[in-house]
Amino acid sequence: MKTLALFLCLFAANFSFAQDIEEREDNFITENNKNILKIDIKEPFLQIAVKNCNDFKAASFEGGVAVYKEMMRKYMYDYLNSEFYVLNGDFTFTLTIDQTGKVANIEGSPKVANSEYFFDDMKYVVRRIKKNWTPASCNGQAVTSQIKLKMNFSSISVDL
Repeated sequence: MKTLALFLCLFAANFSFAQDIEEREDNFITENNKNILKIDIKEPFLQIAVKNCNDFKAASFEGGVAVYKEMMRKYMYDYLNSEFYVLNGDFTFTLTIDQTGKVANIEGSPKVANSEYFFDDMKYVVRRIKKNWTPASCNGQAVTSQIKLKMNFSSISVDL
């Protein structure tokens, strides 16, 4: 009788300590996914001229547009959180260059779902570029100008 009671207790204990499959955490899926991001920065950059200006000279970057483009692409691959959002399509960024040659403002469009996180990351990327622009000038005076950058993004999500 004691053997039967011991057997029943062990049998009941076995079921009480069994792992419930529904409570198991399977977060290996998110850890093994990877987004591959392809970035195409279009040239030439469009510059918005100042009204009523006879002698407008556009803002320029030290080393030229190609140097800025490569520097921006490198920082985008380093600092964009491509695991957090998926980017597909064309985006336009407007950089405001002040009279001292510093980027004063960055605006992105179009606004899509969760794009505010992406635009915040892009502001960080642009601010990481430490070299200043040569400001635009109108009739020999430095003026604030805007530069439009057009980019195309393609994201591919793969399981590792």
